[in-house]
Amino acid sequence: MSAPPAIANPKWNARFAGHVPHDLSYYNKCLWGGVLACGMTHAAVTPLDVAKTNVQIDPIKYTSSTTALRTIAKEEGAAAVWKGVTPTFVGYSLQGALKFGLYEVFKDLYSNAAGEEYAKQYRAWIWAAGSASAEFFADIALVPFEMTKIKVQTSPRGTWPTAFAPAWTQMWTDRARTGFPFGSLNALWARQIPYTVAKFVFFEQSVSLFYTHLLTNPKETYSKLTQLGVTFASGYIAGVACAVVSHPADSIVSLLGKDGNRGKSVRDLIRETGLWNIATRGLGTRVFMYGTLTGVQWYIYDTWKTMMGLGTTGGK
Repeated sequence: MSAPPAIANPKWNARFAGHVPHDLSYYNKCLWGGVLACGMTHAAVTPLDVAKTNVQIDPIKYTSSTTALRTIAKEEGAAAVWKGVTPTFVGYSLQGALKFGLYEVFKDLYSNAAGEEYAKQYRAWIWAAGSASAEFFADIALVPFEMTKIKVQTSPRGTWPTAFAPAWTQMWTDRARTGFPFGSLNALWARQIPYTVAKFVFFEQSVSLFYTHLLTNPKETYSKLTQLGVTFASGYIAGVACAVVSHPADSIVSLLGKDGNRGKSVRDLIRETGLWNIATRGLGTRVFMYGTLTGVQWYIYDTWKTMMGLGTTGGK
């Protein structure tokens, strides 16, 4: 007599399948890890962001990132390369909280919906769906700060306030013209959701490959320093991938913030600028910026999780 067919474990729950239970305390700690990972790191690379954004919208005047920084510092003073640092810090702190915190929530939610067998078999799809869902909500929090930041960074000297509060107020006052606070949300979703899916899927897959082919003992047997080294390397790989994936939409977001493009559609901007230019202009700076940025973000996030006793992210 043949054995009955195997059935999935009805008691399996993704929230209790990891290093520690994923309760509200766990999700809350992940949320704060996202704040630390994203707010500080994005603020720290503001000069690179200023350079990249200005190269994207005015490549004739700013032929490279180095030229952009030198020209802006010469014309507006050295402090001008830090334009937009406050909305960057606040916006990406909020975005990081929801990106990382909700990713953990949605990953468990979708894993449980799929069941143990399918959650393992199709884990890349779980990572993609979880990160896309988290970023959808994270961008709603980010978009008014991102719009303010871009306006501050790209407006000619003296035409727009550079301090955060006056710039925010002006964005609201001129909302019929600026589209504030959610006018760029669709473009931001187009940029950030593919970016975040790549960021999380490539990271999780890279960590898995490290522990499958290079560090083949159980992850828990390696030191925290080694595990965090894997985190940083995997984060850098993911950062390069997501920079390339999201760059065209990033260029569109920057172009939408330029005064001369008011009222133009995305199709108009692509036709005028050229698809190749949109996909490649400023890409070198973005790859360096986001490779480093993403590696450091994941390192900070997993360091925080380790300090909180949650363990590092990912594995076989």
